[in-house]
Amino acid sequence: MSNKNDNNSAFLLHLSAFFGYVFPFGGVVGPLVFWELKKRDSDFLNKNGKEAVNFNLSFLLYSIILGVSIIPFAFHSIFKDLHHFDLFGMISMGSFIGVLGIVKFILIIVAAQKANQGEIYHYPITIKFIK
Repeated sequence: MSNKNDNNSAFLLHLSAFFGYVFPFGGVVGPLVFWELKKRDSDFLNKNGKEAVNFNLSFLLYSIILGVSIIPFAFHSIFKDLHHFDLFGMISMGSFIGVLGIVKFILIIVAAQKANQGEIYHYPITIKFIK
């Protein structure tokens, strides 16, 4: 059972992922630092911290993979005739990255709300880097 102070700390832990919109890699560093500072305070904070860090590491990996997948389209458009520009491929991959960002934003809000209610939110499509 968690107390109100732990709920608030877990809420802030999940929201610390928004540092990624301000600092490079802040989406991973923010929750990681917050979790490291709070994980010994309670089991509830430790579990929420692991979930947040794993989620943000997973989404960083997914973003890198999608970002790298744009490179072939960019090289194709640069080294082939410019009138044969592969705009569709670049836009479709870019839209996947945009959708991924929207999904991440929504899931962080949901997890923060659940943590504030005293629940541990298990993010979907998350690789368990930290067990």
